[in-house]
Amino acid sequence: MAKYELVFKRSVYKDLRPIAKADVTRILKRIDALADDPRGPSCEKLSDQERYRVRQGIYRIVYEIQDKQLIVTVVRIGHRGSVYNQ
Repeated sequence: MAKYELVFKRSVYKDLRPIAKADVTRILKRIDALADDPRGPSCEKLSDQERYRVRQGIYRIVYEIQDKQLIVTVVRIGHRGSVYNQ
């Protein structure tokens, strides 16, 4: 299977600012794993959108997959209670 390219929206960097450094490290490792398998066993498709999410502790990583271009775009990272509110 080909490796996907990881792309981050600019707002993701702002999402990471208030998160503790140790948690950010774990989140980035989890995102790196998406390049190999973006639809792994722990990913879930969001029902009202063409987006997916994975859990990393109390945080959620929301992303989109473009299969034709082999791109995973990380859209949002946040606490499980507030990540879906936009």
